[in-house]
Amino acid sequence: MTPRKKVPLIKEFSKGLLVENPVLRLILGTCPTLAITTSVKNSLGMGMAVIFVLVGSNLVIASLRKVIPDKVRIPAFITIIAGFVTLVQLLLQAYLPALNDALGIFLPLITVNCIILARAEMFASKNPVLPSILDGIGMGAGYTAAVFCISTIREVIGNGTFLDISLPLLQAGGYFEPMIILILPPGGFFVFGVMIGLAQKLSDRISKKGLPAPEICAGAINDASACLLCGGCMGSRVHGGETAMDRVARQAREQLGTAGAKTSKTGESADQSGQGGADA
Repeated sequence: MTPRKKVPLIKEFSKGLLVENPVLRLILGTCPTLAITTSVKNSLGMGMAVIFVLVGSNLVIASLRKVIPDKVRIPAFITIIAGFVTLVQLLLQAYLPALNDALGIFLPLITVNCIILARAEMFASKNPVLPSILDGIGMGAGYTAAVFCISTIREVIGNGTFLDISLPLLQAGGYFEPMIILILPPGGFFVFGVMIGLAQKLSDRISKKGLPAPEICAGAINDASACLLCGGCMGSRVHGGETAMDRVARQAREQLGTAGAKTSKTGESADQSGQGGADA
């Protein structure tokens, strides 16, 4: 396995905003996302909590990445994350009890949130402290932006309020009647799907402008294998105009032909031996 390419720090931060957004692109943490996006206040509160836990856990895990044994890394990660979640919960209980009650069970469940564990396992445990901190800030900001947009649509159109402030134009008797379905689970899934489609469209547009695509499986295969499997660019061509995929197909045919020839020779030898035994 080839070592991970050095990535600029600004990219470590910005990738979580759109291209690798944990909610709209990686589709992680869907359950709490749909549950808390009925209110903008709840979404912002959860977003701030996720940023705090992400940055804190990434900082500690990156600092101890060479100390934590590989066989117990997941329990160690969960223990570290649980410590920061407990700290957040105690702070909310002391200073923002209403928000703590509104988030309910989804606040302690940050401990096993796929977003937090994924960044701990895939990034913080394999990278230095500073990139891990920026990764946590970027992913947390991307999560917060996603839930903010979803909750804004659901609260404004579905309830006629914003940050629990009544909007006269969107109340009963105003220009538009609130669409109650948007604050219900079916409406949540609908808005979530629309936002995923928009994020995909924007990401594709960014890719077409020549910016590098995200490394979905960074480190899983080496560059030569990736180029060989792709075959979609001019760099994949070899001498004689033969593409990498054509070369793979030709080599496979040659191997099958060689194997078939060996099988035929073996069969002929067996037949000759059998015929010689019969003659004897």
